[in-house]
Amino acid sequence: MFSKRIKIKELLAQEPQGQEVIVMGWVRTFRNNQFIALNDGSTNNNLQVVVELGKFDDELLKRITTSASLKVTGVIEASLGKGQKMDLKAATIEILGDSDAEKYPLQPKKHSLEFLREKAHLRFRTNTFGSVFRVRHALAFAVHKFFNDKGFLYMHTPIITASDAEGAGEMFKVTTLPVDGSASRDDAGKIDFKEDFFGRATNLTVSGQLEGELGATAFGDIYTFGPTFRAENSNTARHLAEFWMIEPEMAFYDLEDNANLAEEFIQYLIKYVIDNNKEDLEFLAQRLAEEEKLLPQDKRSEMGLIEKLEFVLNNSFERLTYTEAIDILKNSNQNKKKKFQYEITGWGMDLQSEHERYLVEKHFKKPVILTNYPAAIKSFYMRQNDGCETGKETVAAMDILAPGIGEIVGGSQREERLDKLEARMKEMHIPTDEMWWYLDTRRFGTVPHAGFGLGFERMVQFVTGMTNIRDVIAFPRTPGSAEF
Repeated sequence: MFSKRIKIKELLAQEPQGQEVIVMGWVRTFRNNQFIALNDGSTNNNLQVVVELGKFDDELLKRITTSASLKVTGVIEASLGKGQKMDLKAATIEILGDSDAEKYPLQPKKHSLEFLREKAHLRFRTNTFGSVFRVRHALAFAVHKFFNDKGFLYMHTPIITASDAEGAGEMFKVTTLPVDGSASRDDAGKIDFKEDFFGRATNLTVSGQLEGELGATAFGDIYTFGPTFRAENSNTARHLAEFWMIEPEMAFYDLEDNANLAEEFIQYLIKYVIDNNKEDLEFLAQRLAEEEKLLPQDKRSEMGLIEKLEFVLNNSFERLTYTEAIDILKNSNQNKKKKFQYEITGWGMDLQSEHERYLVEKHFKKPVILTNYPAAIKSFYMRQNDGCETGKETVAAMDILAPGIGEIVGGSQREERLDKLEARMKEMHIPTDEMWWYLDTRRFGTVPHAGFGLGFERMVQFVTGMTNIRDVIAFPRTPGSAEF
């Protein structure tokens, strides 16, 4: 029975005492027709299976090739070799699946991350991606545990929506209408979506926030954790067309409450991985250190991966306003010497990733929470701050900036005042009649409330030290690429 097998991670945690076991896994290497390095994905560490000379048929041994899958029964013994404390002395070997060693694309050598992206269906079998995806799993579990322990309700918001929560317009359309130009058109010559499946234009969601607010105004505290989509033609190491977002929404919260929760949440996730994935983090830290040796000195991180995570875990985040940040950036040597790609032009500009990273990595050398952004560069639903100077209106927004990647969290206190929200929507040409259901939450028992969004892949990037976002999601969706 397959259920009687023991996982290699569990086995390696034991002491070798002559116990009889059944293990199953994939061959990493087979040396001298005697030593099989077997791995089952539960850990990066292999189990050494010792094959007694003359005990097994030559035809069987020829089939023990890289990535062949085996079922091995035998006895655990203390290892005589260096680097492992135990060996499995094979009594029986059954080949569950053959692998043509000459055609198998992942040979037992180091492959570039670019090459492995082209083999995304097999890259999980490497140590790097084994560690990355075990950490990703741990972070996903920790997300649910954090919110569950705080009494939040997990809410599934729609994948297909008729609204654009961000007002960005970069959305994937969802339609059953023919795309060959034969779809019905209205009097203005535009496609008549009344003939479509939903009777109106729809798209893949860019955020579950608006629906999340509906839940928060009934349950108090909710969170969503699901896929979101942006049809943004950005072919960079920071962007994906399909990614996962965590979006809590809380009634009876203001901006400070929101920032406190987000900081606690990030630190909780980091602590969970440090406590539960030490082996994988150590591997990824070593990998990152070797990678950074190839960089010029000024491009290297000042801290190792684990040191950086512990620093974030053990220090409060720096908090300052957007206005204060602009002053710091404007007066920085980096700006004065024109070393920023995007010059600091002054109050009202949208900060770029290089500016955010300067604040975090060079100026404060810790995560930063920026608040009170100009209203003109933020979304319609953010609460307008009272008493602002004309031309310098701000909203109760916050971004959390992290070393290495810049923005990791974006959030705000939501505008709960119906008159101000409607005025802002009209100003930004967002149809209030189509958003009647959203505005109802302000008509019937409105409350101060807030929420934020954390891009899950960026969090995985931060914790694993991977520099390209395509390497922390199983099958990346990017412009021109929907393979696998």
